[in-house]
Amino acid sequence: MSVIDPIEQGLESGWSVTDGASLTENRTVEADVVVIGTGAGGGTSAEILARAGLSVILVEEGGLYHQKDFKMDELASYASLYQDGMSRVTRDGAIAILQGRCVGGSTTVNWTSSFRTPEATLNYWANQLGMEDLSPDAMAPWFDGREKRHNISPWTMDPNTNNDILRQGCEKLGYSWQTIPRNVKGCWDLGYCGFGCPTNAKQGALTTTIPGALENNATLFYRLRADRLVMAQDRIDHLLASAMTEDGVTPSGVTVTLKARHFVVAASAIGSPGLLLRSDIPDPYNRVGKRSFLHPVNATTAVMADKVEPFYGAPQSIYSDEFNFKEGVDGPAGFKLEVPPLHPAMAAGVVPHHGQQQADAMANLPWTQSMLALVRDGFHADSPGGTVSLRDDGSPVLDYPVSDYLWTGLRKAFHTMAELQFAAGARKVSFVHMDSAWYSSWPEARAALDELPMAPHRVRLFTAHQMGGCGMGQKPEDSVVNSFGQHHQVANLSVHDASIFPTSIGANPQLSVYALAARNSSRLASKLSN
Repeated sequence: MSVIDPIEQGLESGWSVTDGASLTENRTVEADVVVIGTGAGGGTSAEILARAGLSVILVEEGGLYHQKDFKMDELASYASLYQDGMSRVTRDGAIAILQGRCVGGSTTVNWTSSFRTPEATLNYWANQLGMEDLSPDAMAPWFDGREKRHNISPWTMDPNTNNDILRQGCEKLGYSWQTIPRNVKGCWDLGYCGFGCPTNAKQGALTTTIPGALENNATLFYRLRADRLVMAQDRIDHLLASAMTEDGVTPSGVTVTLKARHFVVAASAIGSPGLLLRSDIPDPYNRVGKRSFLHPVNATTAVMADKVEPFYGAPQSIYSDEFNFKEGVDGPAGFKLEVPPLHPAMAAGVVPHHGQQQADAMANLPWTQSMLALVRDGFHADSPGGTVSLRDDGSPVLDYPVSDYLWTGLRKAFHTMAELQFAAGARKVSFVHMDSAWYSSWPEARAALDELPMAPHRVRLFTAHQMGGCGMGQKPEDSVVNSFGQHHQVANLSVHDASIFPTSIGANPQLSVYALAARNSSRLASKLSN
């Protein structure tokens, strides 16, 4: 079956697209709006602004990869499509951070799970943080619109065995479960979503809003790193950007100066605060980079009696919110239960054994099932998040201390996942923890877990969700932008990505970013068009 590639077609039709690696001399370019970042927030913003008749320049540090490049090769994909070749970690190295670095951002490599911001979260923002304009009723039309744009609906095919074991465990224990909405069209159910979709079924920014922006005369520069926003008096005058060489990480020495009436920063919850810090953007209350959240994730693995083949089929299709808000929004740390795919290289990094033990565990990969818990951070005084700061070379880094409050939630999640796996018929279960053995019964696992230390580098933590760092709020004293993403101090600066979340959200964030970016860009477009 032949698949139409909108990127290939557009490039052939003459879209305005420039590879930074091809530039040999400095240049200056002007537009109405410069959008920094091409993921969920940047792509959405660029398309809406371009369709409103504004001239738009998109800036992407990563490469432009599309269908011809997506060969379902795990190691090559990690190296080319992810931040730091998929080796990005928190400052202390205790939490692995999975984050896209390519046109389309993380929407090019995510596992397609597309949830609306939970009503409990929106109500908390409205009632506790004073943002009544973000109530569930107010946001509903924006979710509706983005679900149509990205073809988001609950997965209708049978879940793969890996996901179905979560369903089975929930049914045995009387816990609620639901089917995950996915942003796909004509999905082949291959299971290689994390390496770029080889059939263009994934309806991320790469196949929807980026082509939509470029069809409306936007300009894209890729392999171009946004270095610094430069102010003139109280406004941003231009962006200084460095062209990268073909390796995508080494500056070539060529500088591009981008001038605009308005600047939209959508460089991620690590990249956006990093850019504002490098630029010395006015920050009188020292809020930039603060309250950065991760949904810290822990996991369990189980060996089942029958084959699971956790590397095939839609990566995520079943979830449980039984424990997400069960004890109140601002009570003990709640968590969302999902399933990760287990491809060989990722599994080898996740399974916390060494030598012969790891070889044995990997030999069992076709029979292995895994569960993960997204722990909801930022709703409690003992969960203030982390801080993005700059290294000596100007690159951003996240310091994320894990509080006792979060460790308590992570231990409860370990308990819950192991019990679910045994309920679904697991022969043995191991916690993704450096000191865990394999346990052959739920009572044995429970007793062992009560003795395992909850500590950095012992518990193997990871995340694919970065949020906060440019938080929104009513008052400049405790936030960076208002609820429309408008910077409190700089009139021609907006932030349109997950960095504006004032807490984590308790769900995979891409649809939340799509919806907020659509809402905020629509307002910005009307202001700039008048």
